[in-house]
Amino acid sequence: MERTLAAGNSEATQAMQQHWEEVQQVAASVRSFHARGEKFRIFHGSTNSTRPTALGRDPRKVVDTSRLSHVLAIDTKCNPPFALVEPNVPMDQLVEATLEHGLIPPVVMEFPGITVGGGYAGTAGESSSFRHGFFDRTLDAVEMVLANGDVVTCSETEHADLFRGAGGAVGTFGVVTMVKLQLREARRFVEVTYHPVREGMKEAIAMLQKFSNPVGDVEYLDGIMFDKSKGAIITGRLTDSPSPDTPIQRFSGAWDPWFYLHVQSRTASTTPTTDAVPLPDYLFRYDRGGFWVGRSAYSYFPGVPFNSLTRWFLDDFLHTRMMYNTLHASGQSERMIVQDLALPYETAEEFVEFTDERTGIYPLWLCPLKESPGKTMHPHLQGERKSDEEKGMLNIGLWGLAPSTHDGYVRANRDIERKLQELGGMKWLYAQTFHSEDEFWSDFDRQWYNGLREKYHATGLPNVYEKVKKDEKVVVKSWKQTIIDTWPFSGVYGLAKAIQSGDYVRARKAKWKDWVPRS
Repeated sequence: MERTLAAGNSEATQAMQQHWEEVQQVAASVRSFHARGEKFRIFHGSTNSTRPTALGRDPRKVVDTSRLSHVLAIDTKCNPPFALVEPNVPMDQLVEATLEHGLIPPVVMEFPGITVGGGYAGTAGESSSFRHGFFDRTLDAVEMVLANGDVVTCSETEHADLFRGAGGAVGTFGVVTMVKLQLREARRFVEVTYHPVREGMKEAIAMLQKFSNPVGDVEYLDGIMFDKSKGAIITGRLTDSPSPDTPIQRFSGAWDPWFYLHVQSRTASTTPTTDAVPLPDYLFRYDRGGFWVGRSAYSYFPGVPFNSLTRWFLDDFLHTRMMYNTLHASGQSERMIVQDLALPYETAEEFVEFTDERTGIYPLWLCPLKESPGKTMHPHLQGERKSDEEKGMLNIGLWGLAPSTHDGYVRANRDIERKLQELGGMKWLYAQTFHSEDEFWSDFDRQWYNGLREKYHATGLPNVYEKVKKDEKVVVKSWKQTIIDTWPFSGVYGLAKAIQSGDYVRARKAKWKDWVPRS
């Protein structure tokens, strides 16, 4: 795929050559598993999944792709411009590289550590997805090592069924080694307007549908419900010249407000208000505090006040990379319900009424989405369609403290899944699934999925259900692990492991925070 793109550019040519050599090593490793008839998993070097990592299960059955972590080339002359990117490039590294050329991807995941490959293999729907669709819809081609070791390029004209089918299938068709990613022109600011909601989900849904009109000028759109009745719908427009007297607001500095708290303060009045937010600050506005999930850390350590001073002092630990590292190392994932759900607009209000009574979790994130056409492992609307035209649906982010017991945690998640299916919705697959196998496949076309896996020799990989199903086996713990899993040792241990990762240093030194556009 585009291996001659960088001809005449020695640096880019060398990068492509090194990339191809690495791909051959990955292909050889995959080929050896295939020859032995063994299933394997893929190690990427990082994760933004709430599921337990695969490496701890059997490191001998893992293909290591962690070195595929480079932006290989950016073509500014093509219309539209594009980038060739390896799968383990995180969003902040990608944005830093494209902004040097005054460009930006159409869909940028709001956590800096989410990778390009994760965005393709997972479901990545963000505040620009009501226009552009899921992240994988902004790719023009994907290079992939199939589970038999063959290297293929897939696009709308070459292996098109694999190109679209692997999007959202959590890496169960092959090993992604490079993508061709669309780019668009960047602007200095996003002019962000906060529209107060005072009459609950009905008003919020009506506003989202109004602003998601494809002929309008809104380019980013999401919302937050702070309780059953109050919230905000947030619109964004790219601009180099904000309206006069519009204040500039940042969210990347330790003393800056967390975005959701700023939204709450801006919607205290009944009329819309507007800020000019530097483009990179807008794209990663939810990183500090992980939307609002970081506030839960304060409940884990009682006595630590939640205020601007403690948020400044603990800022290094409250970026999403550090929070994911802590979550996995501490084993505290079962303290949290972390689920993204997609529903038809007409049943979204009933679902929020259910979660209000069942979990009491707030805030809730609202993000309108454009549905992917055709058969897909992404969340999609249920029932017969009149056509394959892309349709709209609403993502609801449900992230908060779970019931304190393991049984309560499981029951709450199962109740959420049951209600979601009842209302014609689906969940994102980054989180653990509690469905039975039949319940799970009732959401998807199992025959299509298995047929595509057979066609592309992917049966050597775990299938989707095997990857996302919650393992409910009772594990006998050692005395050491029992101590580690006990409060407050699990939290302290998780923080220590997160510090060892060094990700807090990366967050502090991120170049995108100081981006100045070219004249």
